[in-house]
Amino acid sequence: MASLHASVDNNTSLSGDREAPPPTAAPRRRGGWITTPFIIATVFGLTVAAGGWSGNLIVFLINEFNIKRIDAAQISNVVNGCVNFFPLLAAVAADSLFGCFSVIWISSLISLLGIFLLLLTVAADGLKPAPSEPASRIQYAVLYSGMALASIGMGGTRFTLATMGANQIKHKATFFNWYFFSLYSASFISATAIVYVEDNVGWRWGFGIAIAANALALALFLVGAPYYSRDEPRASPFTALLRVAVAAFRKRKAVAGVTNVDYYYGDDGVKGDAPTNWFSQLNRAAVKLDGDILPNGVVAAPWRLCTVQQVEDLKTLMRILPLWSSSIFLGTPIGVQLSLTVLQSLASDRRLSAGFTFPAGSIIVFSFVSTAVGVILIDRCFRPSWRRMVGGKELTPLQQIGIGHVFNVASMAVSALVESRRRRRLMSVMWLVPQMVVVGVGEAFHFPGQVGLYYQEFPASLKGVATAMVAMLVGVAFYLSTAVVDFIRRVTHWLPDDIDHGRLDYVYWVMVVIGIANFGYFLVIACLYHYKNEEVVIKKDEKA
Repeated sequence: MASLHASVDNNTSLSGDREAPPPTAAPRRRGGWITTPFIIATVFGLTVAAGGWSGNLIVFLINEFNIKRIDAAQISNVVNGCVNFFPLLAAVAADSLFGCFSVIWISSLISLLGIFLLLLTVAADGLKPAPSEPASRIQYAVLYSGMALASIGMGGTRFTLATMGANQIKHKATFFNWYFFSLYSASFISATAIVYVEDNVGWRWGFGIAIAANALALALFLVGAPYYSRDEPRASPFTALLRVAVAAFRKRKAVAGVTNVDYYYGDDGVKGDAPTNWFSQLNRAAVKLDGDILPNGVVAAPWRLCTVQQVEDLKTLMRILPLWSSSIFLGTPIGVQLSLTVLQSLASDRRLSAGFTFPAGSIIVFSFVSTAVGVILIDRCFRPSWRRMVGGKELTPLQQIGIGHVFNVASMAVSALVESRRRRRLMSVMWLVPQMVVVGVGEAFHFPGQVGLYYQEFPASLKGVATAMVAMLVGVAFYLSTAVVDFIRRVTHWLPDDIDHGRLDYVYWVMVVIGIANFGYFLVIACLYHYKNEEVVIKKDEKA
């Protein structure tokens, strides 16, 4: 801009009395709070659309495609796994290739196409099997294509919208409050109103509402395009981490004879702290040897020389992976419970009054509500009480996750006790509410705790994918829950298609055992773990 103004001034002086050209209009300032309504509305609409097809998926597969109940629950777990795995891929694509804006609108379009295919399965002749008959290959192809596209679209938008929205404004905490409020509100609507429409009015209407919500959300997002601040794609941080491993391996012999070790800190030449001794084999990647730096200061071979910071980033990721793995087995029982609770609901008395039957797929709404309420109560009531009990110290992320482990185990025990009662006599579906409430409170503890831990401890280059790692964790947990159920079905008779003739309570007790063992593993890892960013914890304690 400075050169442009200089050019205008020179032209004016040379032309004498000639008028200067009119000043060019200042470019529109992008970003800020003006973008928030568009992004929040997009989150709301896409979440309603996603819940409209996924929230009642088990009942849809059983009633419309004649799929056995346990198989339908397994398919639902696979879908949930995909939905929670794709955010990591979307985060990498947004950061490294296309940017958040392009990933969001393309994923929204893919989601719209997927839900449209699901609508065709119930609206077009020949795409749905006749009652009590198995589906044909073409019918399965359309069904699975629709679920796959809708899952990709759902996973590609949810966390990418959160990242893009937070990048628009300075007060990120306020945005995330609106983001999660919108997310849970939309989930509540889809798990109640749309599920009721699908069960009592028809699947065409339910999927039609989902398509309308998706299309409206996409339109609103594109309307806000002139106002968004967009980050330029940059190199993937995972490439830098891979370079460290490759460079350390390639220098495993060359560094052995070096006496005066000189580490590479970057192009600016400013030396920082020496690399840590933990897993010192990786330090070889940052050792400068003859020929690594060209005369002009440029690295000759990026896959042979890395900075000390890149080495430490990989070490940090390796240190946190054991904690991350413990949360996989935290989510596995939840995946088993969520799908099997829908089957329990189908086998219970769902008549709440003479004219109202509770939709089986809506049972999970109690988990959403308890999580949302639990987050508020933890922040406003539990944290102040904790500080008073422990002498003013703040609740750490690891302690928060540990409390979530306890609630998780408790919810499985409650599920087992309720199922043993349900087997003896027909009972109201409301007996299933306590287990949903307990697991929801557990999520209110461990889910924010994990987000806080990873965001605090992950290297600066990986902040953008820290929250997506939580989604990936949930996705792996759902895949593993499918494997656990398959294993139980092969070695026992506890899970027949009619759960009234099985022992679902035994399955829940197995989940209790897994949860207790995993909690012990978590305690060991947590006791050995030392926060890398210790100053963050100290500052929190001082503020308390």
